[in-house]
Amino acid sequence: MNFNADLLIDGFLSYARLERGLSENTISAYANDLKRFLEYLDTKGLDPHTIGPQDISHYVTYLGSGLSKRSIARNISAVKSFFRFLKSSGELAQNPTRNIPSPKLMRNIPEVLSLKEVDALLNAPNSATLQGIRDKAILELLYATGLRVSELQNLRLLNINLDAGFVRTMGKGSKERIVPMGEVAMYYLKEYLNKSRPNLLKGKESPYLFVTHLGKPFTRQGLWKLIKSYAKKAGIKAEISPHTLRHSFASHLLMGGADLRAVQLMLGHADIGTTQIYTHVTMKHLIDTHKKFHPRS
Repeated sequence: MNFNADLLIDGFLSYARLERGLSENTISAYANDLKRFLEYLDTKGLDPHTIGPQDISHYVTYLGSGLSKRSIARNISAVKSFFRFLKSSGELAQNPTRNIPSPKLMRNIPEVLSLKEVDALLNAPNSATLQGIRDKAILELLYATGLRVSELQNLRLLNINLDAGFVRTMGKGSKERIVPMGEVAMYYLKEYLNKSRPNLLKGKESPYLFVTHLGKPFTRQGLWKLIKSYAKKAGIKAEISPHTLRHSFASHLLMGGADLRAVQLMLGHADIGTTQIYTHVTMKHLIDTHKKFHPRS
């Protein structure tokens, strides 16, 4: 290659992180996608300064031979963003991806628990133990606020306002939002703070809200394992993901008549179109209910 690939990628990733505020997970995915792209160019004897739209089209075809539609879409998004950066920074005179369309993806309808399943999950921890008190507070807070597991993992004590009843969290793109937590979650959170957390810390200090039996903050994987274990204990047969309680939170709010815009704000979605997927969930619920109970269905 007659150009510094690492320097170009590093410049773009710094821009994406600092100027666009993309999450570290997105930054990491883009880094891998661009590495794949530049390796492809190398095999063809090309570099970003000389390629045209036809070369980009050939790369899209190349991706289609081994990746899922979702992975292809993310790769194309990374490459298009990369070339927009190169054009805006004066590195290139023309953007060869300008007229390259991104593949349209059908949004999967998320798995949502029924009210009965949520009740079983939230009641699965043994509240007679220190860890059970903590785990009950974790599950109640997740369902009450719709937080992402990674957001709950990073909550500090100062993010909780028990007097006003809300959580302050930092979501994707370093965007802060405030979410009400409700009286039930507040009750169990107070139980955890008064009875469980001091014993788990054993005299140590921690800024994090939820801590393990070692007094350390949870990892995202640790919280995910905890949720999955209680789902199994509750006898839930549905496929569980780290976002299941978040999906259930949104869907149950809409089923109860909540305003879509309010749910968008609580979830921290930049685009209301992302929130609208839950209207499909509620519609499916209505159709299933109609089929089950209407005499002519």
